[in-house]
Amino acid sequence: MKLTGLQIFKLLPNKNCKECGFQTCLAFAMKLVAKQVRLDACPYVSDEAKAVLGAASAPPIRLVGIGTGEREVKVGEELVLFRHEKAFFHKTAIAVQVDDRLSGDALGARVREAADFSVERAGERLCIDLIAVKELSGEPERFVAAVARVREMCPLPLILISRNPACMRAGLKAAGGTRPLLWGADRDNADELAALAKEAGAPLVAAPGGSIDDLAQFAAELAGRGVDDIILAPSPAGAADRLAAFTLLRRRALSRAAPGTGYPTILSVPGGGYEGAAAAVGGICKYASIVVLETPSPWHYLPLLTLRQGIYTDPQKPLQVNPGVYRIGEAKPESPLLVTTNFSLTYYMVSSEIEASEIPSWLLVVDAEGQSVLTAWAAGKFNPEVIAKAVVAQGLDTRVPHTRLIIPGYVAMMSGDLEDKLPGWNIMVGPQESADIPVYLKEVWTRLGT
Repeated sequence: MKLTGLQIFKLLPNKNCKECGFQTCLAFAMKLVAKQVRLDACPYVSDEAKAVLGAASAPPIRLVGIGTGEREVKVGEELVLFRHEKAFFHKTAIAVQVDDRLSGDALGARVREAADFSVERAGERLCIDLIAVKELSGEPERFVAAVARVREMCPLPLILISRNPACMRAGLKAAGGTRPLLWGADRDNADELAALAKEAGAPLVAAPGGSIDDLAQFAAELAGRGVDDIILAPSPAGAADRLAAFTLLRRRALSRAAPGTGYPTILSVPGGGYEGAAAAVGGICKYASIVVLETPSPWHYLPLLTLRQGIYTDPQKPLQVNPGVYRIGEAKPESPLLVTTNFSLTYYMVSSEIEASEIPSWLLVVDAEGQSVLTAWAAGKFNPEVIAKAVVAQGLDTRVPHTRLIIPGYVAMMSGDLEDKLPGWNIMVGPQESADIPVYLKEVWTRLGT
């Protein structure tokens, strides 16, 4: 049931107490409609109103957690079809798969490679999220051994894949209390796997095959058996069918018109190489909550995680670093001083090139509301007055007695005005591209004899 702001307002206590953080109950109701607040922010809402508003204000896609503790992976709770409408919240989880027929060395190498992969980009640590263990042997003992080996080697949450209830029960026991995702419920084993999921309090993947109508009906049946946390596994034949299936599921979930569709989704990507990468890209871009790489190549990880980072960044809030003065290397008072904006990507590109120059430096990062140099300059957020205020606020006239400031070459036109704003300072025009910073520092700065 979808309620309007006024309908929700009539169910609220109308105290205008401001304890929810808004001036009036009407303002709070409008935020509830927009899914920008939760109902529990109101301390006075009645039980009767909760019964109505709880369902109306709940996100159309259920939030499902996999694993426990700091490494828990949460998927779902998305509110829109396109990120520019609001932003996506819970990023697509990337899982790497092993199976119980792999030799100990092969299994260990793949798990170690996935668990150890870590890259820092734009202030965020990019890592693999999950390890999937698939039962192919038909032997509970081998499945248990594989699960135990993976659990021993890395702390990542697990996905257990098996349609054999005996193997799944054994694997679940080997996983301990880690709350893995159980993947394999179909028409033949629904009773057994639903009972296992309820007993362990674990999420369950609905994978009956057939159309998405069959999938939605099956998920509704699992919910009727008492399984709360469900993830949908469509089974399209090819890339076009996959795009259609995942898009249709998201549309139906957001409309709340189709029971059994309001859950996260999962995609298994067979094969490696470029075809596997392309299929994974499609899943990340079009609504897969989890992408499982069955036979990944090591080079898959970085481009997929970088793509995900871009898609799941709020388009209205650029990635930013904190303004201030950053010491790069063993910078001393006589070291060069450069300035840039607080857009994360700009900062990390500039700081990386300064490090590559092997010339210790100071980097003044100015608050430009997360915009790049040219964008901020065009918007008046990166101008002589802003830079001069930052120099004074950071006390740089005493911290860098040479009073030389290197500005980006793209804003060379502001050098004269900046010297007027900073009497006694020598404004130097640096290169336009960050890649040229090492050469500039080695050839221009060192020539000054400083």
